[in-house]
Amino acid sequence: MNFASPFWGECLGTMVLIVLGNGVVAGTLLNRSKAQGAGWISITAGWALAVFAGVAVATSMGDSDAHLNPAVTVASVLMTGNSSRLLTYIPAQLLGAFLGAVLVWLHYKPHWAETESAELKFACFATSPAISSPVWNFFSEALGTFILVLVASALFSRRLAPGGLAPGLGPVLVGAVVWGIGLSLGGSTGYAINPARDFGPRLAHSLLPIQGKAGSGWAYAWIPIFGPIGGAAIAAVTVRFFHIG
Repeated sequence: MNFASPFWGECLGTMVLIVLGNGVVAGTLLNRSKAQGAGWISITAGWALAVFAGVAVATSMGDSDAHLNPAVTVASVLMTGNSSRLLTYIPAQLLGAFLGAVLVWLHYKPHWAETESAELKFACFATSPAISSPVWNFFSEALGTFILVLVASALFSRRLAPGGLAPGLGPVLVGAVVWGIGLSLGGSTGYAINPARDFGPRLAHSLLPIQGKAGSGWAYAWIPIFGPIGGAAIAAVTVRFFHIG
């Protein structure tokens, strides 16, 4: 039986994204990790490589889009009119993100008990703002995702690369864009820029028996869902208006 398909590509690609992305956060924050204290540069670089790896896995499974992100899927629907992706990609992305968070929990299992801070434990799963300000937190997530979709669309533009990108280069470039977003814009909210990346692990944090955990921040959870979707939608309109592609 052949399981290579866009659904499983989105699912496993998003799972890899979260394993490596949340994995670098856990390695940096949890007590007695050899990477403890590595800092923001390490986290943003890890997330960039996580995007590259996730997109590569998804593509290799026959998922030519490799969105790994419901906001990107929404933008794609607005740009192409192919709404069937909503029912296939988004459930797969949410499932993959949840599974990825569970794997990170298992990987660092001995370290949760060694870490006293419930806040640091939560940060290994989902995002929270540096300064709580819903309007500006929403704007930060929308702007980060707007840049992601706009620049990714430009990178794949025939005007930028008339013959098309070299095989395998696309995932590297998208990872680089995410690295840039993390370095430049990530300090305000932790740059979820991906509803699945935040919701799936947040749900895992809520359900898993993590020693010493506190709440899962559900009052904030709407921002990393609707902020990225709003930013992606505006980017899609911008791409169509200016005929970027």
